[in-house]
Amino acid sequence: MKQVVGMVVSNKMQKSVVVAVDRLFYHKVYDRYVKRTSKFVAHDEHNLCNTGDRVRLDPSRPLSKHKHWVVAEILKKARIYVPPSNSMSDNVNSSSEALAS
Repeated sequence: MKQVVGMVVSNKMQKSVVVAVDRLFYHKVYDRYVKRTSKFVAHDEHNLCNTGDRVRLDPSRPLSKHKHWVVAEILKKARIYVPPSNSMSDNVNSSSEALAS
């Protein structure tokens, strides 16, 4: 087997991620390229991967029933939305209440 590159779909397990790998192949009957997606369960030792990250997987010995891949490296981190902290909104609410009084 060779290395594959894919997108992390799920990281809800401990030390494991699910990675979706897309591939294109030419379909002779349809006379066009067809996209297929395969999902692989991979080992993430330090829980560094998040949903949306682009990662490279290396094959390994079977680690569990479905886990035969290891995350070799994170190629691109996903942009994750971080809501603003509540302390700022509390200050704004208290100042607006003071102005209303």
